[in-house]
Amino acid sequence: MDTKNKLEKNSLMKEALFQLKGNKPAIVGFVIIVSFIIMAFFSPFLTPFEPETQDISIRKMAPFISSHILGTDDLGRDLLTRIIYGSRISLTIGTISVGISLTFGLLIGLISGYFGGWVDRIIMRFIDIMLAFPYILLTIVIVALLGPSLINAMIAIGISQIPSYARVVRASVLAEKENDYVMAERSLGASDKELMFKSILPNCIAPIFVQATLGVGNAILSSAALSFLGLGAQPPTPEWGLMIASSREFVTSAWWIVTFPGIAVLLTVLGFNLLADGLRDVLDPRMKS
Repeated sequence: MDTKNKLEKNSLMKEALFQLKGNKPAIVGFVIIVSFIIMAFFSPFLTPFEPETQDISIRKMAPFISSHILGTDDLGRDLLTRIIYGSRISLTIGTISVGISLTFGLLIGLISGYFGGWVDRIIMRFIDIMLAFPYILLTIVIVALLGPSLINAMIAIGISQIPSYARVVRASVLAEKENDYVMAERSLGASDKELMFKSILPNCIAPIFVQATLGVGNAILSSAALSFLGLGAQPPTPEWGLMIASSREFVTSAWWIVTFPGIAVLLTVLGFNLLADGLRDVLDPRMKS
């Protein structure tokens, strides 16, 4: 039986990968994400400059006219270098933030959906209270309480996203726990822990995976917003939101200092959104014709 189940899972995975390959927007998103991941890992080898090295003599140098391909900022720092190194920070923020929210949201949603009753009511009322606050406002409040820093921004973004994961997991668990295979395993003496983590949770992975992919893009966008407000990364960190915030006064006189970091944020978020849409089309049976 185990061999048969493994073969069925491998067959479904191959089918999903085949369908994903035919989804052009998802492929575009995947290519964008991989490009930024490569930039993050090989940052020191992609540019001869350092992200924090200043040279006032070449401040606000226009792009495409020298070795500084995207120009320099108001302190003479190479803009392309700071964007490349900024990919490390943004992807780290997105990954850690989603890791925090996914871990707690998964546990909360699993417990709430499986046990139901008063446990579900108490947990969901607490989740409703969190959802009553606008997402970005809740994030700002948490950062303000913890103090402005990159680590606190990641924690705040992770906490703020917990309700969305908890609700997705709860809905999936409520649908799965009434299936015949769960009833059969319970009648055979399977414990609650075994049913929750070995039987139900693996069948809820698809919507969780899609939500996590979307969550990385949202976390990157939120971190940029927090840095723009001065609550995230602090100078001279090469973080995209902070780069935009520190150069907004040069929008008319040196447009490239604001534009290129903004494009980096746009492309990264777009990449994760396109990939998440493609994964949803492949993994959600309701989307299949």
